Amino acid sequence: MINVIYRLVAPKFFEEAIEEIDVTDGVIVRPMYLSICQADQRYYQGKRASDVLEEKLPMALIHEGIGKVIFDSTGNFNAGDIVVMIPNTPTEHDEYVSANYLSSSKFRGSGFDGFTCDLIKLNHDRLVKLPYNFNLEVSSFIELISVICHGIFRFEKSAIKRKNKFGVWGDGNLGYITALLLNEFYPESEVIVIGKHSENLNLFSFADKVYKFHEIPNDLTVDHGFECVGSNASQAAIDQIINVINPQGSIILFGVSEYSIPINTRLILEKGLIIQGISRSERKDFLKVVEILKNNPKLFNLLENLINNVVSIESLNDLKEAFDKDYISGFGKTILKWDK
Repeated sequence: MINVIYRLVAPKFFEEAIEEIDVTDGVIVRPMYLSICQADQRYYQGKRASDVLEEKLPMALIHEGIGKVIFDSTGNFNAGDIVVMIPNTPTEHDEYVSANYLSSSKFRGSGFDGFTCDLIKLNHDRLVKLPYNFNLEVSSFIELISVICHGIFRFEKSAIKRKNKFGVWGDGNLGYITALLLNEFYPESEVIVIGKHSENLNLFSFADKVYKFHEIPNDLTVDHGFECVGSNASQAAIDQIINVINPQGSIILFGVSEYSIPINTRLILEKGLIIQGISRSERKDFLKVVEILKNNPKLFNLLENLINNVVSIESLNDLKEAFDKDYISGFGKTILKWDK
């Protein structure tokens, strides 16, 4: 079967490539809705280090998306099933380390072709079937939601039992979904969001309190802090978390920075803090997100607030336009309606 792949070959420049797909094994999926994330933008804008770009390009971008099953040689799916695609592809099993942290795992859109293709071949365990009534545009970024879900699971295993007050630093997509899930998992706890942009913070209607970064009360304390800022700004966010968090609290790091960030080790030691880094997710996290959305469909209404643009993709120019629109949008997600 002939497949066309749309690869980024240099910053802001896509090209088509034609490859043959072997249909004797695996599941063949046609993309339906894809979602751009900040990692995709860093490649597209050329904001990764030059040696990284040289090593990883050309490469098809996008690791968040859903599609329709075209053919399944394994018998696990029917043609026409709508599925969310899991971008992490393990090559080995480790008794202690999750596959999303193994250096041997391949991750789509990061040194391994992502989902900007006419067809995608995946192992059956890299797919999760979606209920027929799911919002498909929101479902396109289930992968992002699954990463946050994974982070909360890891937090729950290591954190002390006192969980009366959570602080979420960051008013972007990560912060929005993190605050929303904390509110879902811990309905009796207080969720406080700290950000920089009033227009973004106004959307956090489900949070108990919101503050601008430079206007937090002098007596603010939290039991645990979730950093969802990333880039150079994460330094100030992490510093503020360390200062306001209660002793033996946990700090969960979701944000990605291209540069090393100094942290206040004296206060970390003095307070006995736990710091956990979170990256990517695995199948069980996707299953949990689908279960949560199925049991509480009202969450779709809140997650729809994140959708800024929906762009129909019929050509490489459309793909470029979508990335350009997403870059200037700031807050929110750009969804690609894959009509190729």
